[in-house]
Amino acid sequence: MKIKLTAAILLASAAIIPFTAVADQDASAPSPKNTTSLFTPEQESRIGEVAADYLLRHPDILVKVSQELEAQSRQQQMQKMATAAISRQKDLLQDKDAPSYGPDDAGVVMVEFFDYQCVYCSHLAPVVENIMKANPGVRFIFREWPIFARSWPASMSAAQTGLRIWKQKGPDAYLAYHNGIFATGHFEGKLTDNDISKVADSVKFKASVATNVQDELEKTSSLAQAIGLQGTPGLVIIPAKNATPENTTIIPGMATEATLQAAIDKASGK
Repeated sequence: MKIKLTAAILLASAAIIPFTAVADQDASAPSPKNTTSLFTPEQESRIGEVAADYLLRHPDILVKVSQELEAQSRQQQMQKMATAAISRQKDLLQDKDAPSYGPDDAGVVMVEFFDYQCVYCSHLAPVVENIMKANPGVRFIFREWPIFARSWPASMSAAQTGLRIWKQKGPDAYLAYHNGIFATGHFEGKLTDNDISKVADSVKFKASVATNVQDELEKTSSLAQAIGLQGTPGLVIIPAKNATPENTTIIPGMATEATLQAAIDKASGK
């Protein structure tokens, strides 16, 4: 990349030399009105022609520049979202109505916004399971966000059942239900009420005990939007204390185990 850019500069310089020589030889020529300009209009035009020709013959430079600009824009967006998450840290980490698993005094917390009907959430589920096993000192918070409920009603039913199991049975039963729903492999409209009932029954959930969970669902939706998430899955990996945009990671989408582990290590100061 550096070699090609250097070549472009040399080509532009070569284009300037003839014009500079002519200007030196013709001392009687009128000086440009804009004395601050380094080049005459003719020289600037020639430089533009050389640069345009070079880029046409080396389009990979434009692709590289575009990729770097896109990466910079994405980084800025992630920083903005991290700042938003930090400003809502209390809502993220101290909501007792949100299902969680792991030590209450954990130094690092991972918050996942998900929908049981989301295909990427389904693919992410076993990844998160492995991360949980590898990081018993991290606290994991599960934010039920049924964004596909309008298209697939089971999305809402599964979320409501999950929150009721959390309130009725606690973290172990909730986690078993959470993983059990994803283990059905039924997503994007394939999850059924029968699937939900079977998994709920397996953790001895008493469906007859009604619990209103609408407020929690609305809180989660409001929180996700405040952070800047536009879909599921969405992950926030953040230190429980002294969080900054530099040690907080936002992942709006699918992630690998390596990516999640790196985010946990960063949040823990490793």
